[in-house]
Amino acid sequence: MGPFSADMQPAPLYDRVAEAPKGGHAYWIKTSDEVRLRVALWPAGRKGLVILFPGRTEFIEKYGRAVGDLQRRGYACAAVDWRGQGLSDRLVPNRQLGHVNDFLDYQLDATAFTKFLSDRDLPTRWHLCAHSMGGTIGLRALHNGLGVIRPVFSAPLWGLLIDPIMRPIIQAIAAGTKSAGWGAEFAPGTNPENYILSHGFEDNSLTSDADTFAFIKRQIIENPGLAIGGPSIHWLYEALAETRALSKMDAPDYETMCLLGNDEKVVDKRDVVQHLMNWPSSRLEMIKGARHEVMMETAPIRKNAFDLMDAFWSA
Repeated sequence: MGPFSADMQPAPLYDRVAEAPKGGHAYWIKTSDEVRLRVALWPAGRKGLVILFPGRTEFIEKYGRAVGDLQRRGYACAAVDWRGQGLSDRLVPNRQLGHVNDFLDYQLDATAFTKFLSDRDLPTRWHLCAHSMGGTIGLRALHNGLGVIRPVFSAPLWGLLIDPIMRPIIQAIAAGTKSAGWGAEFAPGTNPENYILSHGFEDNSLTSDADTFAFIKRQIIENPGLAIGGPSIHWLYEALAETRALSKMDAPDYETMCLLGNDEKVVDKRDVVQHLMNWPSSRLEMIKGARHEVMMETAPIRKNAFDLMDAFWSA
């Protein structure tokens, strides 16, 4: 029997630019509100299954090398393109606009994704690895009872890095445009161009590794349909509302570890620290020399990050 059973619809997976291990396959799945998502699965792994929740603008192929790092340590892996990005359904005519109607809609994606995984013959020990916006989605999913053991967060988006003076202005603009029905426009200061294409390596805030930066850029240049640009005003409004709501909730009942680069400039480190201070069974690992993409850094930083995850999950 081939890799696809009768209930699976094959989806593209750009193996060459992903540089992921062999044995991976991508599939189309549908959410309860009929949004088509792309998911990918690398089923080989004796220690358990790592569910990857990517960040905003990201796509499955970007995690190809990370999948290799995890599989070498004995883990099966699965990843998803969230609605509105990657090859999943875009929600507005402008395909470059990062948009969502309601931040809680991402939970419909998470539910469909985990339902797909639960129907497969996979390791029963599941771990979550949630990066950036995936950390926002992942934290809410934990509150909803996500069936994972010892979740790991990488630079989670638990607070937007906005100048305190500008925050109430942006909130007012976002709320006003939402009520006026103008939310499907680029947020102030953003545009249709993907971040990795609009920045050179020298001034990027994602990684200090030139090879990794070139790796991600190559993926988008060769497959432009994977990319999105800045967020919509409505996405910004929803993100502010969701991070604010999560900050008021008690910590979910999981042991967790958070990896955060000491050169982080994308998410607000203060909000991450505040969440963890209120999470009794949490642990923060500051990664020296790392920027936002802890899993896509220089080889020594990457090795340290994945070794920390492996030790945490294996404890």
